[in-house]
Amino acid sequence: MALRIRLSRGGAKKRPFYRIVIADSRSPRDGRFIERVGTYNPLLAKDDERRVTLKQDRIKYWLGVGARPSDRVARLLGQVALFEPVQHNNPIKGTPSEKTVERQKAKEEAAKAAVEASPPEPATPAEASTEPETPAEASAEPVDGAEAKPEAAEGETEPEEAAPDEEPSNEADQAAVEVEEGGENDDAKKDD
Repeated sequence: MALRIRLSRGGAKKRPFYRIVIADSRSPRDGRFIERVGTYNPLLAKDDERRVTLKQDRIKYWLGVGARPSDRVARLLGQVALFEPVQHNNPIKGTPSEKTVERQKAKEEAAKAAVEASPPEPATPAEASTEPETPAEASAEPVDGAEAKPEAAEGETEPEEAAPDEEPSNEADQAAVEVEEGGENDDAKKDD
C-alpha cells in the first residue's frame, strides 16, 4: 500500500480549510484516510501560528514508515524542517511566448517612429540661460535697508498677474478691462 501525506479539503465554498492526513494513494482526496496529523488554513496570515498545525512526532513516524508527502505538504513540512522539499527547475516557465515578443517589438518600433516623426521642441528662455549664478550675485543683500522679498518655499508658487491677452476671471476685472479698452461696462449701460 502506497501511503501519502496530503491535504483533504473542508470548509465552505470559497473558504477553504484543509486537514493534513495520511491516506492510501488510491483513496479519493476527501475520502477515507488513516490518520489526521495536522491542519492548514490558507486564509490566515502567513505569520499566524494557527495557519499550519502539525503533530510532528506522528509525521516523523509516517515518514519513517515510507509515506511520501504531496508537493504542498512537502513545502509545509519544509517550513518546520521535517522534510526537505524537492526544488523543481522549469526555466521555460518565465520566458514570454512568441506572440508576446512580437507585440513588444511592435510597440518599440511604434515608439521609435513616433519620436522620429515629432518635431523638436524649441528651447525656453529659462533653459537657454544655463549659466550658474556667481557667488556675489547669490549672496547680494538688499541696499538702503529695503526688505528683501521672502523666497517661496519649494513647491509653492507666487500669485501671478493675469496677462493682457488672457480673459479676466471675475466680472469686476472684466469690466475694468473693457473700460481700459475704451468700451462701456454694464453699469454705464444700465444708467442710460
